[in-house]
Order: sequence, then structure tokens, then C-alpha cells
Amino acid sequence: MILSQFLKEKRKLLKLTQQDLADKAGVGIRFVRDLEQGKETLRMDKVNQVLKLFGHELGPIIIER
Repeated sequence: MILSQFLKEKRKLLKLTQQDLADKAGVGIRFVRDLEQGKETLRMDKVNQVLKLFGHELGPIIIER
């Protein structure tokens, strides 16, 4: 599952608006929108701020070739 899809599903599962999520994570609404739209260039520390609310963080994964 891609990050943007994961976060959107988690947010909706908890019945949070994008603004609610931004407020709880301490990031801006624009950042949440960019994140959910799959923007490729985002600050990892801010992504982790949002993921922390769901008990997750960014990490390396193996790419299958």
C-alpha cells in the first residue's frame, strides 16, 4: 500500500478531517493535502509526525527487482 492511500484510509477510519489530522500532528493543512495526494517531495520529519499518530514511522524497505 502506498503512503498516501494508507494515511487517507487511517484518517477516514478515525473520522478525522484533513484539518483535524493537521492539528493533531502539528503540521499544516497544505502538508496533509500534499501527503494524501502523493506528492513525491515531502519532509520526512513531518511525514513521521503524521505517521506517529497511527503508531508508524518511515523506514527502509526492500525493493524487489
